[in-house]
Amino acid sequence: MDLSWSHQPLTRRRTLAAATGLAAGALLPPGPALATAARYTNPVIWQDFADIDIIRVGDTYYASASTMHYSPGAPVLRSYDLVNWEIAGHSVPVLDFGAKYDLNGARGYVRGIWASSLAYRPSNRTFYWLGQIDFARTYLYTATAVEGPWNRLTTISTPYYDAGLLVDTDDTLYVAYGNTTISVAQLSPDGRNQVRTQEVFRTPSSVGTLEGARFYKINGQYYIFLTRPANGQYILKSSSGPFGPYTMRQVLLDLRGPIPGGGVPHQGGLVRTQSGAWYYMAFVDAYPGGRVPALAPVTWTADGWPVVQLVDGAWGTTYPSPAVPTPPRQVTPMTGVDTFDGTTLKPGWEWNHNPDNTKWSVGDGLTLRTATVTHDLYWARNTLTHRIQGPTSTATVQLDHSAMRDGDRAGLALLRDSSAWIGLKRDGGTTRVVMVTGLTMDSNWNTTGTGTEIASAPVSGGRVRLRANADIRPGAPRPGTFSYSTDGITFTRLGPAFSMGNDWRFFMGHRFALFNHATQALGGAVRVTRFEVSTP
Repeated sequence: MDLSWSHQPLTRRRTLAAATGLAAGALLPPGPALATAARYTNPVIWQDFADIDIIRVGDTYYASASTMHYSPGAPVLRSYDLVNWEIAGHSVPVLDFGAKYDLNGARGYVRGIWASSLAYRPSNRTFYWLGQIDFARTYLYTATAVEGPWNRLTTISTPYYDAGLLVDTDDTLYVAYGNTTISVAQLSPDGRNQVRTQEVFRTPSSVGTLEGARFYKINGQYYIFLTRPANGQYILKSSSGPFGPYTMRQVLLDLRGPIPGGGVPHQGGLVRTQSGAWYYMAFVDAYPGGRVPALAPVTWTADGWPVVQLVDGAWGTTYPSPAVPTPPRQVTPMTGVDTFDGTTLKPGWEWNHNPDNTKWSVGDGLTLRTATVTHDLYWARNTLTHRIQGPTSTATVQLDHSAMRDGDRAGLALLRDSSAWIGLKRDGGTTRVVMVTGLTMDSNWNTTGTGTEIASAPVSGGRVRLRANADIRPGAPRPGTFSYSTDGITFTRLGPAFSMGNDWRFFMGHRFALFNHATQALGGAVRVTRFEVSTP
């Protein structure tokens, strides 16, 4: 079976570059032959999935992505055609890396799951996830199915920054990692320990920073795929083994991307189809929504270097669809309705930090009992988040608030380092629907604003529907608007538009978020009976 694995890191050291200019590459001339074939459109996923590592196992493609402080971490996406994707599970079930990931005396915003690696080992039919946490150590998790259960195999004292894991053809495990200085480590046969590590490449000053390693063996050659944040992609090649020496070639630089207002596609991975065709899945900086995956075909030069296929000198907005076997089924859409049936949350949900699992339940809807007494949403535990679908989408929540207590705050937020929400305030035995804005953090991710109520209306009865509409087209701050309904038919706008900023430094994009926290005492609860994400 043909396997490919690769990795994408986060752009944390450079200001996002404008998507201008051309890159060296082979042009795909438009013409009738291409126009009549099935085609796909970029981005293939208009949701926030950055630092993608992509592999194929048999007829199925898998990808992993960064999640920072969200829990569970490191989602695994699944596809049968490289174009249509679903969320299958998470490689890191809980962020048990310290109290800050529990919002217990400290916070882990913009920490946690950075660029990491996903691989498959045929010899034991096992998936491996590897990533470093807090520049302190590396964790390795394994599972025999991406849905889980995932279990921690080992902790390695070397922090493999922006790592790419390679399962060699002789079953040896290697890790490429580093920033500017790139190293390769060899792991023990069981993957639990480091056997050897060695510097293999030092980036020339003329290039600047290279990071985000993905590690491959292709036709007997070893390749380390690296990104130049946030506007380039380079590759190293060795004919002498995994420890080099390596030579470097530029893959793309300042390449026009497929999303108007978005950045340069970069920091991605290579994968080979069953028929032998190659593709590169990168991410495009597309704030305020985050970093979204785009796909382009790749060819190889006679001397073994990859070339991204361009359309009119740019990463194409559309390409012919990959030639793959007929999928065995349709993937589960990333939008639609969730009524929180069953015994677990569906994999599209991630908590803001680890939840208090005694304070929530699913089955007859989602029950959120207050887990924190605070006036600061950024400190409130058990805030449940969902990615926003681009370019615009709407989240509608049906909420039973009859069990709220005085001082409780519950609702639907557009959550990031600058946030706003629509929801319910219960005070003095009276419940109002309110719009709150001005929830802010500084560049060290400390709270600088806990929010100001700028609109309100009385509500009666025990149920209300809340709605947030989000425009996440990149290139400028975009509006988010809020409305509510007491009958499920007529929605009333509440408050002015909230400006969702397009700065990159929080890394994760805005999300829809469900929350319920106390400002006086614990004991209250709300029940979400329906959540829907819809697009125009």
